[in-house]
Amino acid sequence: MTSIESTGYPIVFKVSEADGTPSADAITVNTKVRSLEGMQKEALVTLAPDDVVWRLACDEGPYLNGKDRAPFPLGFFSAGMQFCFLSQFLQGARAQDVTIDAISLEQDNFYTMEGSFLRGDARGGAKPAELRLKVDSSADASMIAALARMAEQSSPTQSLMRRVLHNTFSLVLNGHRLNIPGIAPSPSPSESDPAPGFESIAPGSPPFLPDIITRVKKGEAVHGVEGGAGSSLKAEQKRTLHVHCEARRLENMLMETTIHLYKPIGSSFRFVCDETEANGGKGLAPPPLAYMSAGVGFCFMTQLGRYATIAKHKLDSYRITQHTVFPFTGNLTDGTRAGTIGPVDTQVFLDADYADEADAPKLVDMGQQTCFLHAAMRGEHPSVVTVELNGKELSSR
Repeated sequence: MTSIESTGYPIVFKVSEADGTPSADAITVNTKVRSLEGMQKEALVTLAPDDVVWRLACDEGPYLNGKDRAPFPLGFFSAGMQFCFLSQFLQGARAQDVTIDAISLEQDNFYTMEGSFLRGDARGGAKPAELRLKVDSSADASMIAALARMAEQSSPTQSLMRRVLHNTFSLVLNGHRLNIPGIAPSPSPSESDPAPGFESIAPGSPPFLPDIITRVKKGEAVHGVEGGAGSSLKAEQKRTLHVHCEARRLENMLMETTIHLYKPIGSSFRFVCDETEANGGKGLAPPPLAYMSAGVGFCFMTQLGRYATIAKHKLDSYRITQHTVFPFTGNLTDGTRAGTIGPVDTQVFLDADYADEADAPKLVDMGQQTCFLHAAMRGEHPSVVTVELNGKELSSR
């Protein structure tokens, strides 16, 4: 089976450049993910209507017996969440002619897992994220506070955390569509299997930065401790996950963050983000919604693989196609812009030899039940945001 290292490609690269017309009203993100060797996965993320395509690769650390060749799924989502907030703040500041000398954002994300995979009652959970925005600017405090409120309201990832979303799913097993009892069915007709689309991908001629994602610190493979090697593959779970992130602007709309996986014990990775030209960037690295959407797809795929491993389901391969719409209303110049997210539609494709096809839908059900990010979308978990201007705290919400 293909692995990240066997391709010889960087973790992230641009496949094709924009050839559509940007829209200020909504962005549609189509994310295709396929399983690779072990816990590895790769995604093709297309952002419409401008049709930029990015390829991103994901792995897991020792806690899931992964090879640790690329970031873990929640790292992608945390990066997208930070970058989305900073992007909205910076776009608002530019629209209102506010000079920002420096800006950084610390963020902590917390998730839970409790129950038994074998009994079928294992369930993922999410808690409110904690954000600490630090701004250096000559602007007055009321303006910076207003920009922070607008960034929170207009960030689709913040919308994902504070709104209840009724996501939909479908399943295609060995080329045949099956019903999934107890889960809202996908309203879309079955798409073609995404597998062939991965075979011919390679870094394209459009410009993109080198080393968009790099590992900065390798996590130790420690055995017999909480969050240690293999701990996330135990059938019984009761634990809290903790992801810590530190982001800052580099220049214009170019941003970076370092993602640390504290619980379980994992590695630290540096991510670089750039906005599209329509949003003031140069498109040299993935935009925030590409990271966020890849994170959701990767997390769900990890849960499919985890459950299959624990329950001893033999999967030859598995893939998903995930559709998400992000509508925007209002505008940046008067601070009324709002960003939201529609329900996530996921179509699952499995290649497996089931003696009874009725067993296959359980895999999808357990995948969405234990996915931390689908758990975040099932509830209301508004972030706690603290804002500092020139070293002085302004507010906490």
